[in-house]
Amino acid sequence: MSNADRHGTIAQAVRESGSVTVGQLAELTGASEMTIRRDLDALAAQGVLERVRGGARTLLLRGQEPPFALRAHDAVDAKRRIAAEVSSLIADGETVLLDSGTTCLEVARLLRQRPVTVMPLSLQAIRILAEPPGQATLMVPGGRPRDAEGALTGPLTLASLAALRFDTAVMGCCGLSEADGLTAYDLDDAAVKKAGISSSRRVILATDGSKLGRTAHAYVGPTTLLHTIVTDATAPADELAALEAAGTLIKTA
Repeated sequence: MSNADRHGTIAQAVRESGSVTVGQLAELTGASEMTIRRDLDALAAQGVLERVRGGARTLLLRGQEPPFALRAHDAVDAKRRIAAEVSSLIADGETVLLDSGTTCLEVARLLRQRPVTVMPLSLQAIRILAEPPGQATLMVPGGRPRDAEGALTGPLTLASLAALRFDTAVMGCCGLSEADGLTAYDLDDAAVKKAGISSSRRVILATDGSKLGRTAHAYVGPTTLLHTIVTDATAPADELAALEAAGTLIKTA
């Protein structure tokens, strides 16, 4: 198991159990207890978990948005497959609006080597797309980054979106259901998503299956705004069927 895979497994175990011991994690991953202790120290430094004597415990409260650092270690392989499928749907020469979030960050890594114009809505994606050498043309919006998330919000971000039109918007979400539509945890983030969707000819939603059937409190819009949803095999079958019946194209990576 690679370091990244092991860190993802540890983060998931801590999130699901609330607290775990070094011994339990060593058994789960097949790594030595010394390696697990180093992993826990590294993850604690990133704000993914809290280091306690003999193990670790979660920092996440019920109903709280998971921190970016924690989500970055969650379902990494699925997010990369989703990103590859999303990239295949985008033609050379397109103008692309790229939402914030960890799945969209994986899309940024692929679009960096494509002859497309991209305006990302997070500091993390801006950094990736600005790394040389790359083929993508980077457009940087205005805005105020949300603490820890790096997602750009506020009047300057909304003004940037209102001034432009995009071929494709690649959006993320905190929750999606056919009944409650597309939702986010943060009201400012929801406003940016609405503006981005309004400025785009086509909307692709990139999300792992854990977000389907979930509803966050900030409403973005109905599922009819989405042309295509790219997800993974963990998505609930009943939600996929309802979304397809409503006219949304579903692709499973």
